[in-house]
Amino acid sequence: MIVHGDIVAHWVADKIGHTYYTGSGQGIGIEKNGEIVCAVLFEGYTGKAIHIHVAMNPDARMTRQWLQVLFWYAFKQLGVKKIIGTVDSTNEKALKFNRHIGFVEEAIIEEAGKHGDLHILTMTRQQCRFLKD
Repeated sequence: MIVHGDIVAHWVADKIGHTYYTGSGQGIGIEKNGEIVCAVLFEGYTGKAIHIHVAMNPDARMTRQWLQVLFWYAFKQLGVKKIIGTVDSTNEKALKFNRHIGFVEEAIIEEAGKHGDLHILTMTRQQCRFLKD
């Protein structure tokens, strides 16, 4: 089941070691057997862009339906031009996945990640293949 709200946002923040302030963003996740297993936190909305954080349990899988909801929320409901994500260079699985679903690398900031370089990945509406017009 797809779930949303501050509880989901706090779950993501706890998983990634981030601080989330209630009401400052939106969490959208997948719940199985009453537990969140995979979720994103959208925050830092500027009107043109929004930042995304992703967390998932090791055995969780993202569904196409969930990805459609995420991208619909950002591009259609909020109307952003760009989604921005940051990934540590040591998190090769996340880098590979983000590129696979259509994010492109805009910059690398050396030694700015928790353990390595910080990759800045973005996606525009035109690059998103999960929305149907």
